[in-house]
Amino acid sequence: MEAIQINCDMGESFGVYSYGADEAMMPYITSANIACGFHAGDPATIRKTIALAIEHNVAIGAHVGFPDRLGFGRRELQIHPDDAYDYTLYQLGALAGFLQVMQTPMAHIKLHGAFYMMAAREETIARAVVKAVLAFDASLAVYTLPNSALAVAAQHTGAKVVREFFADRPYTTSGVKMFGWTPEEVGQPDDCAKRVLHVVESGRLPLTKHEALTIQADSICIHSDTPGAPTIARAVHEALTHRGYACHNAVM
Repeated sequence: MEAIQINCDMGESFGVYSYGADEAMMPYITSANIACGFHAGDPATIRKTIALAIEHNVAIGAHVGFPDRLGFGRRELQIHPDDAYDYTLYQLGALAGFLQVMQTPMAHIKLHGAFYMMAAREETIARAVVKAVLAFDASLAVYTLPNSALAVAAQHTGAKVVREFFADRPYTTSGVKMFGWTPEEVGQPDDCAKRVLHVVESGRLPLTKHEALTIQADSICIHSDTPGAPTIARAVHEALTHRGYACHNAVM
């Protein structure tokens, strides 16, 4: 059976604020990207989300964002590559402390929001992120967009790259529309599942009758805070398994 991962950004609640359908997503995913306290999350949420992932045999990674709670890490900050290195290393360490005590490994890193998009296009930021990852643990996989600056930087060092397709985000001829989308653009859960099958089975995503994007994906991302996220996750999981794909834990 050919394997495909399903990853989810989660652990983004903090204090009295509950955010995302983390628990409901767990049965349908293979990898959890846990916020590390910069754009969202807090120590208690990190601990609880790790426990949920362990309970469901889900691989754990660091979801590393900008220090911008007010903007939920979705506002672009003008940073130096040294900042990118420091932000990445700091947040890896925050998650690693809990993982060490809870005796479970870290499998990967995935940037969040504006940090994710900046590293996807800016070589100096991408290289700084990869430098921090290698300094911390060279075995960590790096989740990113196919053919992005971060993918190239990681590949040049020999780091494992996991190419993502976003099931719950619309795509245009320019690529994924990460911000400013509407539920109508995302469509129904079955629409999301159909897009995933197109990408996984053909490496292409039809946009119009005459236009399509070429996309290679190793992992399908569904955000825990997307409206109806568990229903989307279930539809994607069922569609993949029905076609004979194995949705497996990334560290198995």
